[in-house]
Amino acid sequence: MSGRLGGNMKSDAVKKGIQQAPHRSLFHALGLTKEEMDKPLIGIVNSYNEIVPGHMNLDKITEAVKLGVAMAGGVPRVFPAIAVCDGIAMGHEGMKYSLVTRDLIADSTECMARAHQFDALVMIPNCDKNVPGLLMAAARLNIPTIFVSGGPMLAGHLKGKKRSLSSMFEAVGEHAAGKMSDEEVEEYENNVCPTCGSCSGMYTANSMNCLTEVLGMGLKGNGTIPAVYSDRIKLAKHAGMQIMELLKKDIRPRDIMTEEAFMNALTVDMALGCSTNSMLHLPAIAHEAGVELNVDIANEVSERTPNLCHLAPAGPTYMEDLNEAGGVYAVMNELTKKNLLNLDCMTVTGKTVGENIKNCANLNPEVIRPIDNPYSQTGGLAALKGNLAPDSGIVKRSAVVPEMMVHEGPARVFDCEEDAIAAILGGKIVSGDVVVIRYEGPKGGPGMREMLNPTSAIAGMGLGSSVALITDGRFSGASRGASIGHVSPEAAVGGPIALVEEGDIIKINIPEHKLELAVSEEELAKRRAAWTPREPKITTGYLARYAAMVTSGNRGAILELPKR
Repeated sequence: MSGRLGGNMKSDAVKKGIQQAPHRSLFHALGLTKEEMDKPLIGIVNSYNEIVPGHMNLDKITEAVKLGVAMAGGVPRVFPAIAVCDGIAMGHEGMKYSLVTRDLIADSTECMARAHQFDALVMIPNCDKNVPGLLMAAARLNIPTIFVSGGPMLAGHLKGKKRSLSSMFEAVGEHAAGKMSDEEVEEYENNVCPTCGSCSGMYTANSMNCLTEVLGMGLKGNGTIPAVYSDRIKLAKHAGMQIMELLKKDIRPRDIMTEEAFMNALTVDMALGCSTNSMLHLPAIAHEAGVELNVDIANEVSERTPNLCHLAPAGPTYMEDLNEAGGVYAVMNELTKKNLLNLDCMTVTGKTVGENIKNCANLNPEVIRPIDNPYSQTGGLAALKGNLAPDSGIVKRSAVVPEMMVHEGPARVFDCEEDAIAAILGGKIVSGDVVVIRYEGPKGGPGMREMLNPTSAIAGMGLGSSVALITDGRFSGASRGASIGHVSPEAAVGGPIALVEEGDIIKINIPEHKLELAVSEEELAKRRAAWTPREPKITTGYLARYAAMVTSGNRGAILELPKR
């Protein structure tokens, strides 16, 4: 890798030569000096907004990054990226607009970076689709890039116990079951989310910020240092300084995000017990990096990777606890004791994974189980297949109670999330049922809504250990229980989930990776012959364009141009 500082820079295309005099005049309009125009131009992608709790502190992170860049000899220029709060978007039409922002974020960042010829980028995301969207952009652009997130929220405290957003959603179900009063619900809502930051459990945002560390695209602590800690500001300054080193050494995202790095990410995903959404995002990021990552490999990785962490919603520990226990690097170091990681992968530190995690001790074996005393010998996620999910379905098995690992029961079929929630809260779902929510996939939704409301309602109603939920949509990282999502092919394209009828027996066997509909092939063939595609729910705007281009959940819901 040859150095770039002192030689030709990408930004020379807008700064050097007589023909660029008009461009320089516009830089003068920004107040840049001649001296600054001789330095590298560093784009700072700031996802700050005032509607997402995980993003309200990103203005502080951005200022720290800018200072770090300037201290190291670069010229920082800030531009925005959008972000949706999945919690606020949950349970209504807004959730159709969550996953789809991942591609908007990647596309808009590509546009800004190419149009203005930045030499390097610092990405400042925090929540849900914002993180993978910017990782996709980084892989696509392939100019030196580093990530620094806004950090996780501290856990709430209520009646002597730590709580989080998943507790809040489940409280709604408990209220519907008559187990909680209006006053108790209000006490929860005033206490479960006490600070800014990404919600405090191992939900999607924190899963992806931790996996950014594992991939090698963020510095130590990127995934775990709480948003309100001063160490987060220091981390941002160091990221700003380190981008100049990456530019000097010409270390680029595709030098870092290799096939081996993605295998490391899948492995640590299993050990941490990350959100099922990582099985959407890792393949999509890998696709942009030119790496084929099939979710089928998840079971192979899971079979050899012990589950070391049970963070909320799987257990009683939170991101602040993981940080104090040594963070992501400590988990990775545990995994090296069974030679489960590739230690030669390059990272944004300019060092290899092995050099980074050496001597990173596990400081709390109750939070990070030692490798010889795991929660389970297999990883936190599993891909299921069968006649109900020929391509795959994904379950967070580390958050499934033992009695639901093998289950069979009658299908209770709903063609949208709202109808399912009404039935659950109305007491129409009983022990043993298998709730099926379909036509909520990437095309059918469109947008593949998260099903945190129904899973939380099931748990709150006291049915978490006796009712399963299956959908071609997806789940929040805050969901727990026998919740199987990403069922592919989805109903909208005629997948078998579209053929399920009320009362059909569904068989779930998570240890054997099976998801079966107990209906004969002859009967399924009759139903398939009678099935007709549904009219699109939305025919205008971005969602209509998205539905026309999106692929299935098992492929990461990536976008492809329609075949001619």
